[in-house]
Amino acid sequence: MMNQQELEIAEHLVDLALKEDVSTGDLTTDNLIPAEIKRIAYWTAKADGIVAGLEIAEMTFRKLDPSLKWDVLASDGTRVKKGDLIVRFEASYRALLTGERTALNFVQRLSGIASMSGIYANAVKDFKTEILDTRKTLPGFRLLDKYAVKTGGSSNHRVGLYDMVMIKDNHIDIAGGITPAVQQIRAKVASTIKIEVETTDLKQVQEALDAGADIIMLDNMDNETMRQAVELIDGKAKVEASGNMTIERIRGVAETGVDFISIGALTHSVQALDISQRIEA
Repeated sequence: MMNQQELEIAEHLVDLALKEDVSTGDLTTDNLIPAEIKRIAYWTAKADGIVAGLEIAEMTFRKLDPSLKWDVLASDGTRVKKGDLIVRFEASYRALLTGERTALNFVQRLSGIASMSGIYANAVKDFKTEILDTRKTLPGFRLLDKYAVKTGGSSNHRVGLYDMVMIKDNHIDIAGGITPAVQQIRAKVASTIKIEVETTDLKQVQEALDAGADIIMLDNMDNETMRQAVELIDGKAKVEASGNMTIERIRGVAETGVDFISIGALTHSVQALDISQRIEA
C-alpha cells in the first residue's frame, strides 16, 4: 500500500490529470450517456507483469463517482499473466468512460516500472546485491515512480538532493579533490546524512575510502576493476556500481561483490504494462 505522502502526491497529480483531460466536461460521454446509468467494468492484463498503482486508479474513478464500488482482484505487487483480471468495479457509466484513460495512464506506467524492477531484482536474487533506482524519474512523479520500484522488488536510492550527499566529478573539481570535498561536506551536514562519492578508477576509490565516504560509487568501470575495488574497500564502505547496467550485464556485476547496482532505466525508459478496460453491457 502507498504511504500518506505518496497518496497526497497521487491525489495532486490525479487532480491535475483530470483537469488536463476532462476540464469543463467530457463532451462525448456527457451528451450520449444518461447520468443515472451504472455499469460494471473489468481491467484485464494484456501482458505479463507486476501490478502497481491501483489506489491511484480508485482515487481517479471515485472523484468522478463517489459511489464507486471497487474490488481488487490482483493487488499492487501481484505478478499477473496475460488474461488475468486485475480489478472489478461499478460506477456511473459516465465515470467509467471519462476516467478510463487517466486511471489507466497512471497504472500502466507504474506497473511498467514495477515489472522492470522485478526483472532486475530477480536477475540478482542469488547475490547480496540490491538493485537501486535513480533520480531519472518523470518530474512530479518521483515518489510514485519510486513506489513502483519498491513494489516490483528493487530498492530506492536517495529521493532527492536533500536527503543524501552525492559528490560527483564537478563537485570534486570545484573542491580541489575528493578529500577536501568530503571534509567540507562533513563539517556542514548532520552526522546522520550519508556521503557517497563517485569514482572512476582505483586511485579515486582509495582516496574516497581514506576520506571516510559512507558509499563509494564505481562509475562505468569494467567488472575486473570493480572486483579489485571491492577487495580494496573490504567492507569499510558500501559499494555501488553504476553506468551501462543492462539486464545482460548485471549478474556479472553482482558477482564482483558490490552492495548496490543503480539503474536509471527502471524509471527513465518505461514500457507501460498493457491493461485494458471492458464494460459489461
